[in-house]
Amino acid sequence: MTNNYKDTLNLPKTTFSMKANLAVREPGFLEEWQKSGLYEKIKSKNSKNPNFTLHDGPPYANGQIHVGHAVNKVLKDILLKSKTLSGFSLVYVPTWDCHGLPIELQVEKKHGRKVLLDANDFRKKCRQYAEKQVEMQKQDFMRLGVFAEWDKPYLTMQYSYEANIIRTLAKIVDNGHVKQGFKPVYWCSACRSSLAEAEVEYKDKTSPSIYVCFDVVDIDALATAFQIPSDNLKSATKVSVLIWTTTPWTLPANQAVAVSEDIQYALVKHSDEYFIVAKDLIASLSQQREDFSPETQALCQGKDLADLELHHPFYDKKVPILLGGHVTTDAGTGLVHSAPAHGEDDFKLCQRYKIETINPVDERGCYKDSTELFAGQFIFKANENVINVLRDKKNLWHLTDVNHSYPHCWRHKTPVIFRATSQWFICMEKQNLRKLAMDATEKVSWFPSWGKDRMQIMLENRPDWCISRQRLWGVPLVLFTNNETDEIHPKNSEIMRRVADVVEQNGVEAWFASNPSDFLDEADKDKYVATNDILDVWFDAGASHTCVLQQHEGLAYPADVYMEGTDQYRGWFQTALLSSLAAHNKIPYKNVVTHNFVVDADGHKMSKSVGNIIAPQEIVKNSGADTLRLWAALSDYRTEMTISQEVIKGVQDIYRRLRNTARFLLANLHDFEMNNVVADEELLEIDKWALARTNELQQEILTHYENYEFHVVCQKLQHFCVHDMGGFYLDVIKDRQYTMPQDSQARRSCQSAMYKIVIALAKWFAPILSFTAEDIWQHIPNVSEESVFLSNWSKDLPVLRETCKLNMQAWEVILKVRNEVNKAIEIKRNNGEIGSALEAEVTLYVNDEIKNILEILQGELHFIFISSSATLLAKKQATEQAHKTEVPGLSISIEKTQHNKCCRCWHRVTSVGQNEQHPELCTRCVGNIGDKAENRQFV
Repeated sequence: MTNNYKDTLNLPKTTFSMKANLAVREPGFLEEWQKSGLYEKIKSKNSKNPNFTLHDGPPYANGQIHVGHAVNKVLKDILLKSKTLSGFSLVYVPTWDCHGLPIELQVEKKHGRKVLLDANDFRKKCRQYAEKQVEMQKQDFMRLGVFAEWDKPYLTMQYSYEANIIRTLAKIVDNGHVKQGFKPVYWCSACRSSLAEAEVEYKDKTSPSIYVCFDVVDIDALATAFQIPSDNLKSATKVSVLIWTTTPWTLPANQAVAVSEDIQYALVKHSDEYFIVAKDLIASLSQQREDFSPETQALCQGKDLADLELHHPFYDKKVPILLGGHVTTDAGTGLVHSAPAHGEDDFKLCQRYKIETINPVDERGCYKDSTELFAGQFIFKANENVINVLRDKKNLWHLTDVNHSYPHCWRHKTPVIFRATSQWFICMEKQNLRKLAMDATEKVSWFPSWGKDRMQIMLENRPDWCISRQRLWGVPLVLFTNNETDEIHPKNSEIMRRVADVVEQNGVEAWFASNPSDFLDEADKDKYVATNDILDVWFDAGASHTCVLQQHEGLAYPADVYMEGTDQYRGWFQTALLSSLAAHNKIPYKNVVTHNFVVDADGHKMSKSVGNIIAPQEIVKNSGADTLRLWAALSDYRTEMTISQEVIKGVQDIYRRLRNTARFLLANLHDFEMNNVVADEELLEIDKWALARTNELQQEILTHYENYEFHVVCQKLQHFCVHDMGGFYLDVIKDRQYTMPQDSQARRSCQSAMYKIVIALAKWFAPILSFTAEDIWQHIPNVSEESVFLSNWSKDLPVLRETCKLNMQAWEVILKVRNEVNKAIEIKRNNGEIGSALEAEVTLYVNDEIKNILEILQGELHFIFISSSATLLAKKQATEQAHKTEVPGLSISIEKTQHNKCCRCWHRVTSVGQNEQHPELCTRCVGNIGDKAENRQFV
């Protein structure tokens, strides 16, 4: 500019930096929030409002948090902060799971197994270890910007919590759900303890796949079953039933072979040997052994084989054929080897026939000394020896390997077994607990909706809940049984409550340091004995409905929401439901929300051994917690959530767009005071649209927050910032904001709109981008609340009524036309015919419907296109050169203007140079810097 017209422009100005520098600045916000007591102020502000309770599922107090932990805490925090802005009264009480084997293993690793000689000292070290882990994890969670009762968490090892676990179990005993039983349970030889369903995960395992011969004892009885003469059979070298198993190590425990009464079985001949197999599986058996060419001799039903006796394949004993409903022809031979000590179906079958359960395997997973041929051998290593014995006895029909899904210990990642032991159970059938739980699933809202089906399938098929563990660090079972009858003490629940009172004062150590008989009446001391077992740690967590929800005055029971990973269908969701129904006949939650797991760019789970772990601490250190929070919110947590360095870079790009929108709004409010506010009805039409669009979006956002659809919130925030604001409104109003007189009605109109928009934007950001939202809030002039988190959703956003000439539908047409004009200009620009849009003269050939809308804008239409001029003509006047568009009834012609450029507003118009005092300006700018400011009504 020849003259210094720059000083006449209202250029943006703000201290809200373009570069976020999150990693450096976020700790300052945390310190300020802590110093100001923000969390307590939030609670106080909403204390008289309706309650909302999200109950925290306890993470395990062992090791640094991983990205899965971070996702879970951030998603919960997003939900709770959105509820805070909706005015709900809430507290977020963090919890930690502090008992159990992983902590025992860490203590053993640090202090050596010799510490086990002193159980009390061992428990003390477990407690100390857990305390350190809780503090370490707490600091990481706080750094993520999560608001919670960090100074008053619930730990399952707190004395009061331990006492309430015992009281909860006492209620369950009262209600008749607890029983003692000898039956097969998941057993981990590394843990030397039973496992619950929730402690088992399935992974692929390669196992030997063997077909074994059980020779028939009574050939005449077999011939009768198949209704054939026995002479041919008596001359055969072998007459056997064939079974298939992938667990050769279970054969020493075999007590029977099972068939189905409804399956048709064939007596087949191969060479001079005879075998009994299911008719429908003959073909698949022929594929197993190429040299096997069976000839069917006779058929019978499974019920005809019942009670036939067989020789055990390597022990000198006979075992019967039994009828079992679990036998199918899905695989194998149609006959099932039954070891009641190592399989639930086998156990039930043998119980029905009153056949003894023999358990040859000890707690280490080794055969007991009394086990013939295999004494002292570890079972999985013994597979080869079992196979060799079968081969020597000529009872190994076929051997191969199979890769299959097999249960593993979730802690040790090692294969587990079924092992019959004496354990304590919460019975699924005794008091109709399974039915109660199945009915309860219908009364809960599940997000995603398939959660209900998943939970129902798990409940339908689950066994009784084994709640006893043979370990040291945990809550005692406190169950007394009669020395002679094994019956539970008739007043056991009363005794448990007395024990709980002692534990509440001195922790579980008080029980272990005492003589259990001290809690009994004198007459019972010699009649009853206490179990030495501790409770399943999943019971600790599951009972939090009693130990937390019913103890904290700010929480409600049932909780509004339980929100955890998908693995908790078999874990916390299930143990909470079962224990709550068993103790209180009450469902512990109204809504269950689940998120999926985090995977790398190739879809693989995070693993130290693979080396694909991205630690949340690393992201926070390098990019800030808001980056991690935004990534979690952007991810559709219903599916696997992908994270990688490239993904994080993409998140940072999105963050910059969001931040820049806020920065533009703030930069144009630097001279805005409350006495500058223009009333809604006096705003320019495009400003009315901007606020109506903001209101429209807020309603959508609140619905998505309500439905836990945080990724959709992010998508719509992006669209609003990038397209509605950056791509349209903020682009269009620059001319008015920069070039019109500072205190003009038109400029104050767009500032009034921007003021309300940036306030709403900060609030929308707050649940997700907590640090950034607070930063924005502190830069907004004249806000009354000291923190964005002490505010509520904006309620002063106007709507555009249908009766308005320029209603939302009209603006939709305008936006479509603008989009087509932009395309046409871009074509000219790419062809080198024009530079910026301000060099374009736009002619629109329109039908009456479009014309009626665009004419309302009068001489301000060209501001919509950021062109120097815009002319409306009838559609029939369109030239052949006019650009046809995707909008029906619209063609466009773009010509390069020949007019001079105004050095202040950059518009190219005929009036440039007409004013002798300001020859470089257009008359519009001359008026705007003088005393004849232009009059704007629409744009």
